[in-house]
Amino acid sequence: MAERLMSSDEIRDAVRERYAAAAQEAAERSAPDCCTSAEAECVCGPSNSPLGCGNPTAAADLQPGEVVLDLGSGGGEDVFTSAGLVGPSGQVLGLDMTDEMLELARSNQRNAGVRNVEFLRGTIEAVPLPDDSVDVIISNCVINLSTDKPAVFREAARVLRPGGRFAVTDIVADDHMYDETRRDMAQWTGCIAGALAREDFEHELTKAGFERIEITETHRVHERAGSAIIRARVPA
Repeated sequence: MAERLMSSDEIRDAVRERYAAAAQEAAERSAPDCCTSAEAECVCGPSNSPLGCGNPTAAADLQPGEVVLDLGSGGGEDVFTSAGLVGPSGQVLGLDMTDEMLELARSNQRNAGVRNVEFLRGTIEAVPLPDDSVDVIISNCVINLSTDKPAVFREAARVLRPGGRFAVTDIVADDHMYDETRRDMAQWTGCIAGALAREDFEHELTKAGFERIEITETHRVHERAGSAIIRARVPA
């Protein structure tokens, strides 16, 4: 008999549980000094972090004075890097649904003494920000974890200002991902099973109102999926 499909609630609970455990593990390690450049190996917060699949801060071309939102900000590594790039006149908001990750991120912020940063509790499907409130959205291997990706893209378009940029790194699946992989909870929480195919990514971004969509694979992470940089804009 075929294995049943997992419900959205089951997937979200499993994701929350996995990343709560990751936060607790990371909190036991010491944090290095915060970095302020977008070099490929530059991260802030807990060392040896197993999370993320790329470097969205480098893809976003952040400028001084911009307001940045990081979807699924985890321990804050990309938030702190972004804070250095936008400078004291800019602001970076980190959004996460996991209390343990938020606690870790705020502890890292205190240790680093970064002032132009705020961490918010919420989901990427229902961003707790007003319309037209940020210049750039970044995210590092988080959108694939959502069970309602059209809502994620609609919310991203809503909170971006006219001409705002969407620059994320995420997993993009090949056209024929194995069904057994899609049903595997470990592959879901491991960022593979929930990945959109390129055509679906482009379709959903366009449907949400984005334009100038670019998807560039950077490296393979699975026999049927690769890590990619996804860039898009809302109309000016």
